[in-house]
Amino acid sequence: MDFFVLLILVFAVILVPMSVKTVPQGTEYTIERLGRYTRTLSPGFNIITPILDRVGAKLNMMEQVLDVPSQEVITRDNAMVTVDGVVFFQILDAAQAAYEVNNLEYAILNLTTTNVRTVMGSMDLDELLSKRDTINTQLLTVVDEATNPWGVKVTRIEIKDITPPKDLVDSMAGQMKAERDKRASILQAEGVRQSEVLKAEGDKKSAILKAEGAREAAILKAEGEKEAAFRQAEARERLAEAEARATLHVSQAIAKGDIQAINYFVAEKYVTALGEIASSPNQKVIMLPVEATSVLSSLGGIGEIAKESFKTANKKDVG
Repeated sequence: MDFFVLLILVFAVILVPMSVKTVPQGTEYTIERLGRYTRTLSPGFNIITPILDRVGAKLNMMEQVLDVPSQEVITRDNAMVTVDGVVFFQILDAAQAAYEVNNLEYAILNLTTTNVRTVMGSMDLDELLSKRDTINTQLLTVVDEATNPWGVKVTRIEIKDITPPKDLVDSMAGQMKAERDKRASILQAEGVRQSEVLKAEGDKKSAILKAEGAREAAILKAEGEKEAAFRQAEARERLAEAEARATLHVSQAIAKGDIQAINYFVAEKYVTALGEIASSPNQKVIMLPVEATSVLSSLGGIGEIAKESFKTANKKDVG
């Protein structure tokens, strides 16, 4: 009896640890009974049937990262480029990941590598360098769909580096330099054109201002000449009126028989004529066709007229 109790205790010591399984957080275990999958153990404390059940696979249920090694890809326009990347995936179903595919990580890696060649080989080099987001999206769609039966969710695929050959890089650098030089030449020409346009507009405005100034000067000059002509005409009119009044007075004096008025009128015309002859710029020698005594007598007549005028004025004052 003691032997059986001891045997039971020995079996209990051996079988209890075999029946208790503690699963870490972020991990799941598949359980196989006699070699066949039966269930999946979740994180925490779990009990299985010892001897009959065993752990088939221990799977990491957290998101994982795989490096896609560098590989050469020929683009649609026959350019050779070297690319590499990374794949982010997460196991959603532990049983499918353990029993639907052998070596899950290796399968995902080869599937991604193959599709990188397919997607990038269908694009030109310019598209390859400028549409990296499009490449990532296409790869993610294809690889995620292919890994669905494996109980895996591919969350992201990122292309890290795209390296063209050195000679192609040099050619692209020369092309970019030529393009920059072209843009610089265009900008310089545009600047010169705008400068010429601004200069022409400035010359035009200057010419307009000069023309307006000349027009206003001509208008002012014409108005000045008009005013001068008007004043000259007014002066001639007043002079004519004065001569007319003088002639009228002389005529009235002659009608009264005043011989001195005739002498005054003749002397005035005589002296005026002599003044015009003397002021002539081409006249160098003055020839007097009459005797000087005639002029003196005429001047004497003027004096007599003046005396009589003063006498008449004094009489009026006395009266």
